[in-house]
Amino acid sequence: MYTLQDILGSFKIPLDADGRALIIKAYEFSERAHSGQKRVSGDAYIQHCLATAKILAEIGMDPRTVSAGILHDVPEDTSVTLLTIKQEFGEDVAMIIDGITKLGRIKLRGSKEEYFLENLRRMFLAMAVDIRTAIIKLADRLHNMRTLEHLPKEKQLRIANETMEVYAPIANRLGIGEIRGELEDLAFKYLDPENYTFIKNLAHKRYKETEQYVVRSITDIKDDLKKAGIDVLDAHGRAKRLYSLFRKLKTHDMDIDNIYDFAAVRITVPEIADCYEALGIIHKKYRPMVGRIKDYISLPSPSRMATNPSTRQSLDQRDASSRFRFAHQRCTRKRSLELLHIGSIPKKKSADGGEIIFPRCNRKSQKREKS
Repeated sequence: MYTLQDILGSFKIPLDADGRALIIKAYEFSERAHSGQKRVSGDAYIQHCLATAKILAEIGMDPRTVSAGILHDVPEDTSVTLLTIKQEFGEDVAMIIDGITKLGRIKLRGSKEEYFLENLRRMFLAMAVDIRTAIIKLADRLHNMRTLEHLPKEKQLRIANETMEVYAPIANRLGIGEIRGELEDLAFKYLDPENYTFIKNLAHKRYKETEQYVVRSITDIKDDLKKAGIDVLDAHGRAKRLYSLFRKLKTHDMDIDNIYDFAAVRITVPEIADCYEALGIIHKKYRPMVGRIKDYISLPSPSRMATNPSTRQSLDQRDASSRFRFAHQRCTRKRSLELLHIGSIPKKKSADGGEIIFPRCNRKSQKREKS
């Protein structure tokens, strides 16, 4: 069960008094408006509003957008009008909520032709006059996907298909990789449960095998960069998303030994120059594989859309310790979703960040025929 404190504690940047007051006011207003309403799961409706707001706070959105997330279903599902929202929270919040209501009318009905899907995605983005409306709608969809098991199977399949074909690609275009990845994994679970279970078990087993190397890599790289005078803003390990792993396995005969970025360490440094300097330091210790280096700092990937002024450059590299072979290194541009840089919010900008991803390759092979 989510609480107001969960929301307040999820902001990446500490709230000032005004921001905190706005969130509390939105929570109290939404709780009154949705009083007595229940979700299909049996939970109080306010739980969905809080879950949506928590997702927004976790990806770096500002208090105004998070408050709109708390209020996003009030005009549509209660007797409270949009005019009342405007009077209580201002024109900006009311405009965002009105945009969310309009976006909710876009539905995928049957056709899976790519031209139709692309038109639907473009319509979605075109209707989101303020990009914050699209981001709140993505957060709303993400929580709905997390609770999809409570709906009838027919609705599960329709919503999962719509999520995979429309919402996940839009999250990708907006540079919100964490939301895109989870949306894809959740949709995958309902659209192809057999392969989902297979990939989930395979990934869990393989990541357990690599976890000790990931932890050691974080420590070693942080120590080396510290000695070189490079600040490390963040360092964490991650495993490849299930649906992303499945797609890649299909192109490699379902042989996980050919997946080079299954497990990784991601290290964030302050400046672009730090990325290249860190790369040189790492190459002294781990020899790169010829032909497997990509620099998306100087040559941005054409599949990425710059959707806000805050851009974080990244370097991806595979582990090359004596325990396993070196596989791959690349430099990529990764979008930062600090809300202060989104839409029409003229706030202070945060520093650009650079990332180094440092995954290991696997030694064992496991195959499965394509279904």
